[in-house]
Amino acid sequence: MYASLKNIYYGFLRAIITTFFDLFYRVSIIGIENVPVEGPVLLCANHIAEMDMFFIGYRLKRLVRYMAKEELFRIPLVSSFIKSLGAFPVKRGKGDVGAIKTALKLLEEGHIVGIFPEGTRLKNKKGKNIKAKPGAALLAQKSGAPILPVAISGRYRPFSKIKVVFGKPFTLDLDKNTKYTNSELVEFSESIMKKVYSLLGEY
Repeated sequence: MYASLKNIYYGFLRAIITTFFDLFYRVSIIGIENVPVEGPVLLCANHIAEMDMFFIGYRLKRLVRYMAKEELFRIPLVSSFIKSLGAFPVKRGKGDVGAIKTALKLLEEGHIVGIFPEGTRLKNKKGKNIKAKPGAALLAQKSGAPILPVAISGRYRPFSKIKVVFGKPFTLDLDKNTKYTNSELVEFSESIMKKVYSLLGEY
């Protein structure tokens, strides 16, 4: 009963968001056919504004379970809203083991988990001087899930153009049982972001 009501509520919210975006923004979505229809997926994207998660996911048939900064969950209305959309909190800059475990559990259950490997909003249009956190590579290593690179660009002003590009899924050649150093994981995460930013140059 609860699950059914939750699905109805999510469907209602999604309908509102979709209608709002279609009315007030010119959104171009490229490569949506690259999104796997089932199974675990680690969605990795660049981060330009708080609304990224909505623009990336509003046309997808699958729910993306986003790892979102803990501060958002301290605001009652915002917390309820993003929780209803499947988000879960992460403590930034502290190596949040709990958030990693939650993400791995969701991937094990076959969900799409969405993260922003750079850890914060950046206006890095050309993908230069990429600085990523180790978390993305760690999740890819421990889960073995395919990585879905997603690039988003544009200005979030009414009637402006927003472009969302979904690249082809890929995997990292990482041994699940190897204990990589933090520096090595950062390097792998940065390689993920290079693929993400390369999508902006392709379209």
